[in-house]
Amino acid sequence: MLIYKNLLLELEEALEVIESDIDDSLTRAEKGMEISKHYINSMRRLVVEHDFSSEENECLFFKKIKPQALSKLIYYIKLFTIESKRPRSSPKAQKRYFQTEIDKLQAYFNENLEFYHYYRRGSVRLDYQFFLRKKASLRLHPDSIHFVIDAQFSTSHDSSVATIIAYDMLIVYLQQEIENIIYKKNAIYKQPKKSLPSVKWSHNKVDLIELIYALHTTGAINSGTASINEIALLFERVFDIELGDYYRTYLELRSRKINQLKFLDLLKTSLHQRMQDADA
Repeated sequence: MLIYKNLLLELEEALEVIESDIDDSLTRAEKGMEISKHYINSMRRLVVEHDFSSEENECLFFKKIKPQALSKLIYYIKLFTIESKRPRSSPKAQKRYFQTEIDKLQAYFNENLEFYHYYRRGSVRLDYQFFLRKKASLRLHPDSIHFVIDAQFSTSHDSSVATIIAYDMLIVYLQQEIENIIYKKNAIYKQPKKSLPSVKWSHNKVDLIELIYALHTTGAINSGTASINEIALLFERVFDIELGDYYRTYLELRSRKINQLKFLDLLKTSLHQRMQDADA
């Protein structure tokens, strides 16, 4: 199973790069689809050529690994569709549009409530029926036809798990867009008394977002009353940088399987080394 986990990790790291480097949502979605399809196809080739050593491994792959990869593809396909139809008129129209899209995504959860609760509770009782290919049945989930079209690489419910994960990410993205619209409408910026020096952030955007969330979580700014939006806007202005969809990047940080707090660990190690060098 290690090879599949490594492929998933590579996929997540590749997507982190485009989330940091590409500001345009449509371009980011197109690139995300391309990368996701590449890694999903690589996984499929391995499954078809080598199969699994046990039913337990097969079940693990189709419940935990494939859905994580497939969710990225679903996310970027839906993101492209939503952003391509985004109103270019008033903020009010955009807010209404995004809320309607959130309602559509929530409707999927309501329509598949029984399995949604099964997955959310972390239940395992029916896993061998849901996530083994030989157990796939239209009676188990008649809306899923993936396992009919591609029986070698699908079960009755792996695409349902992927859809739940993808829709969770999309709802977060849309809620953030609504918050951004509200914040930009209401924000009143005070002119600084002194001009700020021109400074640039020289690490990648993912590192800065990791730092922003750490500061927000510890309540280090405004005694913990500053919102993520306010802290992110502050850093964007100080460093003259566009952070893009930082909520989405935060979700990617959470999904890292190895070294979730890579930049914070680097900060701690570097400062500790500096102190040791000064005392030498």
